[in-house]
Formats: sequence, C-alpha cells, structure tokens
Amino acid sequence: MKFLRARAALVSLLGISLFLAASSSAQKKERLPRPVQMDAGVQSTRNPATGELVFRRVAGDAAAGNPPDARAAIRVRVNLVEVGCNVFAPDNTAVRGLAQPDFHIFEDGVEQPIAHFDASAEGASIALVLDASPSVLPDSDTMKFAAQQLIANLSTVDEVAVVDFSEHTYLLLPFSRDRKLLEKAAAGVDVRKLFSDTGGSNIYRSVYLAANELFPGRTGRKAIILLTDGQDSGLGLNLDGEGVRPRRGDPPNRATFEDVVKALASQNIEVYAISTQNRPRVMTPAWLAAHQNVSLVTPAALTLGIPAYTDFLAELVRRAGGQLYFLNEAGTIANAYRRIVQNLSAQYTLGFYPPAGQKSGWHSLRVEVAGHGSVRVVHRASYYAPPDSQ
Repeated sequence: MKFLRARAALVSLLGISLFLAASSSAQKKERLPRPVQMDAGVQSTRNPATGELVFRRVAGDAAAGNPPDARAAIRVRVNLVEVGCNVFAPDNTAVRGLAQPDFHIFEDGVEQPIAHFDASAEGASIALVLDASPSVLPDSDTMKFAAQQLIANLSTVDEVAVVDFSEHTYLLLPFSRDRKLLEKAAAGVDVRKLFSDTGGSNIYRSVYLAANELFPGRTGRKAIILLTDGQDSGLGLNLDGEGVRPRRGDPPNRATFEDVVKALASQNIEVYAISTQNRPRVMTPAWLAAHQNVSLVTPAALTLGIPAYTDFLAELVRRAGGQLYFLNEAGTIANAYRRIVQNLSAQYTLGFYPPAGQKSGWHSLRVEVAGHGSVRVVHRASYYAPPDSQ
C-alpha cells in the first residue's frame, strides 16, 4: 500500500513538474524580443553611374536578424514581377472565384504571359509601421487599438512584423504568425517611451528601412500598413520638389522620396496608409482614382486645400499601390481596417517575367479581366526595374 501511495505521489509530482515546464515554455514563447534599432549601423551611398541609392549595413551589424549583405537584395535585377489586384463588381463588392485565364496583364502596353497566379491562398507578408512621435500622442491609444484589431482579423496564414518610429526606427517583432505576441507588440507601442528620441519624425526613412530590412527574399502578397499623421521631418519634402529626387549639390548619401518609392515598387510592396489627419475635402476616393496616373506632387495641391504632408502620403500610395484612409472620418477606424482585410483577403496576385533586354526604370502596368462584364480592376500603375549593376 505504501508503495502504491508513493508511486501515486511520484506520478502526481511528475505531472506538476511537466505542467510547470509547459507553462514556463508557453510564457517564454509569448515573450517579446528586445526592440532593435533598425537604423543603427546603416550606410547608404549613391552610385554615380546609375544614380541608385545603395543601402548597406556595416559588416557584423545584423539589426533585423539577417546576414549583413542581405540588405542589398532589392538592388538586384527584378526577375518575377508580382502585381496584386482587386476586382470589383459595379456595386463595389469584391469579385471572387476568378481563375488565371480570366486575367490579362500588360507591361508598357504589351501583353505578357502570366507565370504565377494566386487567389489569396498563400499567406501575405505585412509590416505594421506605427508612428510613435510626439505629434501623434493624442491619437496613440486609437492607433494601438486599431492595430490590434487589424491583427486579430487577418488570416492565420498571414505573417506580420511590427515596427514603430520617431527619430529612429525600432523593430518590435519580426515577421510572425503568433497572434498573442503580435497583439502584445502593438500594445507596447508607447509614444511616451520615445519622448527622448528627439530629432523629428522620420516617416519615409522608416518605410524605406522596413522595405530593405524585412522584405528581401519574400514572395507573394506584400504590404506595409502605415499609421501616421504624415508630418515627416527627415526628407525635407515640399511641393516645389525639394526632397523628391536627387538634386545637384545634394550630399551623395541623402535619401529622397523617389528612393523610397523605388524600394517599394522594385519589391512589389503595397502601402496602406492610415492618416490621423482630416481628409482634404477635394481628396475623395473618386478624385484619387481619377488622378491615378498623374503625380500629385505639385504646388497646385495647396490651392486645392491639400496639406503637403497629406499630399505626399497620397503620392506614396499612388506610386506603390494600396489605399489611403483617414482615422478622423466617422466610422473610419472600423471601416478602414475592415476594408484593408477585405482587400488583402480578396486579392489576386499575378506574376510575369519581364521581356529579355528590358531597360531599367519605370514600366507601366495594366490588368484586364475578360468575360465578367463591367468589372473594375484596381492595381498599381507601374513597377520599377533597377539597373543590373549598382
């Protein structure tokens, strides 16, 4: 009898030990890594022959957990060009169930054979890039709640990374499918923690870093969801063209808005920008659609009542593909995230190989759907092919 009681006690003790070990393992699994400063050790130079900005990290500094030379991956020649598109019926509902033969894709007006097709079966790679600069303090709780809601509603096969920024850019969590960790990372974005991170709000540099650090080597649907007030202090942007493209006399390593757009377009990364500012009255969805193929960066924007910081957010989305939303509109928080999730879950991805001998630079894109009536196809207007050598 004593032997049986001792055996039972031993089994019970073993069970408790296993439970504690499992609990400890679960707790470790849900522990966030230490934030990593993504712009530490970064060097950028402009190739005098091609004009391209080359992004490199000092040898031995692997801020995002990748080998040092992996950051130059976006500067190799584009191979498969992937184009995400959404198809809408006349009543603006998403058209699902289409197959590869329903689509036709054109580069510079010439139809290309579709080499890859995905109807949202593959997981998406999504980077949440959250503004944590002092100017967004009044909206910080709303932004965190919105980010957590988005994470909760994404597909379980989607991978999400979380980044926040002020003067510097911090990786809070690399790409992960662990929803508890992701929600914890989004909840940990705290403007007050970065009050000492003075020097302005580097919105576009943070987007550029996310594109270079996080996305090389990834295929399929890719998106950056950017929550910000749009007031960048890093590139010195204005509607007269300052900070948009390299100018004579600029330091050779100075990044520009065009460099950011190229980094996104060469990797097929869409941008869903969510502004904490009010929507300019003229900037309706219909107005944006009508200007899809026209640059919005013009002094005329001010005469239309469009602030420069909002105009550049709209231009970023226009060039990279995606959508621009405004949190201060009635119902925007719920509707913006619902629509982003709907767009991503109903998105078709088409891939083609550029024709032999293609020149570097920007190339126009057009996608058509045949045999399904007067549907509306939404996709980015162009992609960027970098030079062969940097």
